[in-house]
Amino acid sequence: MISSLHGTVLSTAVDQVVLEVGGVGFLVFVPGDVARAAHVGQQLRLHTSLIVREDSMTLYGFAEPLELEVFGHLLSVTGVGPKSALGVLGHLSVAQIAGAVSADDDAPFRRVSGIGPKTAKLIVVQLAGKLQAAAIEAADPPANGAADDVVAQVTTALVGLGWSEKVAAEAAASTAEQAGDSEPLSVSSLLRRTLAVLGPAQSSATKSGGARG
Repeated sequence: MISSLHGTVLSTAVDQVVLEVGGVGFLVFVPGDVARAAHVGQQLRLHTSLIVREDSMTLYGFAEPLELEVFGHLLSVTGVGPKSALGVLGHLSVAQIAGAVSADDDAPFRRVSGIGPKTAKLIVVQLAGKLQAAAIEAADPPANGAADDVVAQVTTALVGLGWSEKVAAEAAASTAEQAGDSEPLSVSSLLRRTLAVLGPAQSSATKSGGARG
């Protein structure tokens, strides 16, 4: 398995780069933004997935490990192949993918070329509950942000993951208070701590309870 490549860009195209590593040129399919940013002679590191078929061995590469992880999740969806999964990651960020799945919104996926309405719905349904870690890691902490700003962003993230606003706000505020000065307060760290307190099993139950109210 080739899990990463680090070398010199020999050429680029719309959705691919050729990367020279140790005198060998590797053709790697990449999201459009990676291909557009790459230029010949540049040193580039890609986190890769090697897809082996009966008649081919194809490399897909990503700038960030989190994108590679989400690529793997997308491949687990019925009807989504490597090219379609690459298209999703070329059109949407990890945060946008996780947000759409948690909100049960298939519209962003329907706007991706090659993804039809049925497949878009399957992405939302089959990835439900699988992208919490991605949502946490993709959360950007505000630069020198105040504690209240961090708590507000975590509350919004928790609501998107299924908790009622009341439960989310109280849990985020309480967890932030307990954390104190033990670590720098950021969206990702506070969201991770609060999810650990709430427990994943409570998400759907709380969401249902909120809907009944």
